[in-house]
Amino acid sequence: MLLEGIFPALTTPFYPDGQIYLRKLEQNVARYSLTSVAGFVVLGSTGEAVMLSDEESREVLHTARQATAAEKVLLAGVGRESVAETLRLAEFAAKEQYDAVLVRTPNFYEPLMPEAAMLNYYRLIADRSPLPVVIYSIPKFTHYDIPVSLVAELANHPNIIGIKDSSGSVERVRAVVSATSEVRKRTVTVTPIFEAVTARMLAVGEEVSGSFVSAEQLGQGSTVLAAAPPRARMATRTREVGFQVLSGAAETTLESLQAGSSGAVLAMGACAPQSCQEIYTAWKDRDPVLALGKQERLSVASGRVAGTLGIAGVKYACELNGYYGGRPRLPLLPLTAAEKAEVEVLMADMRS
Repeated sequence: MLLEGIFPALTTPFYPDGQIYLRKLEQNVARYSLTSVAGFVVLGSTGEAVMLSDEESREVLHTARQATAAEKVLLAGVGRESVAETLRLAEFAAKEQYDAVLVRTPNFYEPLMPEAAMLNYYRLIADRSPLPVVIYSIPKFTHYDIPVSLVAELANHPNIIGIKDSSGSVERVRAVVSATSEVRKRTVTVTPIFEAVTARMLAVGEEVSGSFVSAEQLGQGSTVLAAAPPRARMATRTREVGFQVLSGAAETTLESLQAGSSGAVLAMGACAPQSCQEIYTAWKDRDPVLALGKQERLSVASGRVAGTLGIAGVKYACELNGYYGGRPRLPLLPLTAAEKAEVEVLMADMRS
């Protein structure tokens, strides 16, 4: 699977009483699907995954999958503290036709988790996961920074295709890119213009385009439906890719791309997907001046909105751009009136 471009880290909407607002999730995802981002991450840190029960996690994954356009790459956050529970959710994500799973580093027993234990955790999951695995390192919350040497060793596993590094360090991104540069290339399916091909894209290409009743059947009073001829298969080609590194800090998106990352998974992508995408597009078009200008604009807002105000800040910023935000789930608190006013100023020129 190709992981390239901008991936908004989606929020999970809640009713005022804290119940999941699935209808608003569906509406948000449908609208995100109209943007030019590469895909979405469902149930990452911004999605408040640790706040949900297993049943709720499955409901969110199902709803988001149903509302996502076929051409968008879907990553499911399935990380749990145990191998067994992580695999159960990975298997569910596979049934829902997700494209890869994002597996957070376990952290509760961190003092009892030497490198050998972490290596074993990811290898066992990758051995049995029906979907490709993307390592998820977010030391801000887990207080564990997976060593670069361990990432390099895991990168050799045929079912571990990349990492989302949310350290915020460009030097670390550069180090991971360098340490995994010799990993054997994988052949992936892409479109004729070298964009990702998802399982859903291929499935849609094989669907029937509708049903019809022939004139002869109508004359006989028949109600039997006959399937129309299937659609033509979509055109594809292949591409060789190595271990793919996705950055997780909006403020360093451009620098991380320049350091060798293939894209970024961004909380700011949930509230300003177009502003995030514009950085990637300008970089891809080899326009460094424009890319830097777009990056500077995003950085002014992201450090405060997503960095310090966190999920509550991102959710309120979503409201300003026409997405449903709502409150975070308790014990996280919503923004104060003063904080909301601050976010409004910061997001004023980032309408998406």
